[in-house]
Amino acid sequence: MRRPFWIEQALFGDGDLQPALQGDTSADVCIVGGGFTGLWTAIQTKQQAPQLDIVILESDLCGAGASGRNGGCLLTWSAKYLTLRRLFGEAEAVRLVKASEAAVGHIEAFCRSHHIDAELRMDGTLYTATSQAQIGTMAPVMRALEEQGIRSYFELPPHEVARRSGSSRNLAGVYSPHAATVHPGKLVRGLRRVALRMGIRIHERTPMTHFSGGHPVVVHTPSGSVRAGKLVLAMNAWMAHTFPQFERSIAIVSSDMVITERCPELLASSGLSDGVSVLDSRTFVYYYRSTPDGRLMLGKGGNTFAWRGRVAPVFDQRSPYEEGLTKALREFFPALSATPITASWNGPSDRSVTGFPFFGRYEGRQNIFYGFGYSGNGVGPSYMGGQILSSLVLDRDNDWTRSPLTKGPLGHFPPEPLRYVGSIIVRNAIRRKERAEDEGRRPWPVDRMLSKLANAAGKADKA
Repeated sequence: MRRPFWIEQALFGDGDLQPALQGDTSADVCIVGGGFTGLWTAIQTKQQAPQLDIVILESDLCGAGASGRNGGCLLTWSAKYLTLRRLFGEAEAVRLVKASEAAVGHIEAFCRSHHIDAELRMDGTLYTATSQAQIGTMAPVMRALEEQGIRSYFELPPHEVARRSGSSRNLAGVYSPHAATVHPGKLVRGLRRVALRMGIRIHERTPMTHFSGGHPVVVHTPSGSVRAGKLVLAMNAWMAHTFPQFERSIAIVSSDMVITERCPELLASSGLSDGVSVLDSRTFVYYYRSTPDGRLMLGKGGNTFAWRGRVAPVFDQRSPYEEGLTKALREFFPALSATPITASWNGPSDRSVTGFPFFGRYEGRQNIFYGFGYSGNGVGPSYMGGQILSSLVLDRDNDWTRSPLTKGPLGHFPPEPLRYVGSIIVRNAIRRKERAEDEGRRPWPVDRMLSKLANAAGKADKA
């Protein structure tokens, strides 16, 4: 596997590899997957029950999957409040929005108390409009949140949006202080170091080949096995590839990114002077942010779709959309037109039908749990995933175990080939629609109709 840019950076000075599992062992809890979800679950379980013996099995290096490939935007669920309310009711929607905002502070406090230098900057986020058609997208969400006494967003005048975002391409926007940016590779490797210090055992380069149910569960690997009282499956996009029953629960779609060489003076002159993240209001958003060492990172979701939920080799390569992303970056920041691109990469995003992750008991078994489907927004919500899964592992009766998020997938995608062909048709319709809007033209009615089918993949609710 080609390591993504963030992990290559994070491994500098942290090249130790936890040994692959050799032989048979036992544990109270076995977690398969060493990314954000698996590590947060292990850490939060150990914090509440220090006596438990916990082992993590990771098929590559901790963070080499989605956790080390994202853009580092630590966001909340407030922008999707209307969907939460429609799915789960008002009370649970309010609770989840508040919990997602609290998670940002919890992650910052955890990094501070455990001396994790994850380049975490609590500078908020800007949701912007880059065409007239996008203006006002967030207004219904803001009104609904304010009715509940939640002030997540503040509308800014256009000149302030352009100044804070560093780009005049952003015509309007709203700001939320409840967000941060982070170096995802350094965060996940920092969590790994904390887990090891807590006595959590980690075996890297140790894929699960299969497991046998019962009490205890036996997890088999190429050179050993783990006999555990409880098992947590935290494999995210790789769940659909491994377990056929989840094949239609998620659609695997890429998020593609480019990052420039260092150009701190140019970024400072543009006005992008802090760690704010900027996301426009497309269905498949453009998002960008600066880094503390003076680079600009820009990404876009909704490009490569996987057949039957298989994580294809293209997800481990340079982005096939590097040229288009570079063009978009230079349209946002013309002053960077001569700044070289350091790297491009992509990774698989596990998009659920609802746009939210789901959790549950595998095949109804009382000692095997799973959680995935973060739909492109997992840096912050994976902390909540750890809260949910640790509560399930510890048999807690609380708001997390009673949440409808623990009821498994809420809906399924069509079977193949309808899902794949339909995804491409809808994606292309969205591209045509948004291109027309960018050019001030009225999109074709068919493209507008098809674009509505992708509302679960959008960043913000449209009401």
